[in-house]
Amino acid sequence: MEIDRPDVKAEVEAAFAAYERALVTNDVPVLEALFWDDPRTIRYGGGENLYGMEAIRAFRRARSPVGVARTIGETVITTFGRDFATASTLFWRDAAPGKVGRQMQSWARLPDGWRVVAAHVSLIDEPTP
Repeated sequence: MEIDRPDVKAEVEAAFAAYERALVTNDVPVLEALFWDDPRTIRYGGGENLYGMEAIRAFRRARSPVGVARTIGETVITTFGRDFATASTLFWRDAAPGKVGRQMQSWARLPDGWRVVAAHVSLIDEPTP
């Protein structure tokens, strides 16, 4: 298996960037399109456990667009072969001083393109150096 094949990594980086743009602008149709439309898709959020795309859709459509802006850093995208990747990043929001968010996504190449098949988001106290 080839890890971090440059062409595949560029594709996943582009999909991750599209997700990030959609997230901070609350572009719900794009956010929904970037998740696998399947009952097996899972998103563990900061305060919710979402099983299946219907639950993820309901969450996205009900979520307030206020305070979604964030700064990301320490993003690591790793590809495994041509069809699977992970994306991990830290994020900070002005609305949550002293906290750091952690986001991990599993991406799979499906017939309609790269899609998040599982995600986990959590918030912790900012570690002290």
